[in-house]
Amino acid sequence: MKIDKFVTNGKFRLDGGEWDVDNNVYILGGKGGVYIVDPAHDAEAVIDELAGRPVRGIILTHAHNDHCELAPQLAEHFGVEVHLHPEDDMLWRETNGDAPYVPLSDNQQFELDGEKITVFHTPGHSPGCVVLHLPQDNVLLSGDTLFNGGPGATGRKYSDFDVIVESLRNVVFNLPGETKVYPGHGAETTIGAEAARIDEYVARGY
Repeated sequence: MKIDKFVTNGKFRLDGGEWDVDNNVYILGGKGGVYIVDPAHDAEAVIDELAGRPVRGIILTHAHNDHCELAPQLAEHFGVEVHLHPEDDMLWRETNGDAPYVPLSDNQQFELDGEKITVFHTPGHSPGCVVLHLPQDNVLLSGDTLFNGGPGATGRKYSDFDVIVESLRNVVFNLPGETKVYPGHGAETTIGAEAARIDEYVARGY
């Protein structure tokens, strides 16, 4: 499966605060079309990056505004559905009101050209966080569940450090150590590199 990554920048807003952020946007492509993962900040940049390829859907790893606010606009533009875990419904509504989405579920699979994309529910950064496993490509799209250097932030509402550690221990770090991790922000890493540091994460508390 072809995995294209590009970076957009804009604002992350939560709990009355606002921060400048760079987001990694991913396009998962095959002959049968593409899925857009976490389109962020700049609709025209996303449309340009697609270069006319047919879009099959939009998959969101969670519903913080910097990951989800373009989804309704792009879904309408391309005539496709948005897929989001329903435990992030309250965050979705803060940004997108009653705009529709299709609920994701743990272990759900999407398919492109015979290759599987498996959804794992990994709460902690938000209640509805998911990661996307592409076993044929040895890749995990980790959203904001896991970064190069630690787990996703858990200092704001609806987040929980103990829960994200549980998601890492019980789900993410069960994947092969050589699996490449493509996060929602920042540089890539591997499962093995991050799993080796879990005790460090727990000790520091973030």
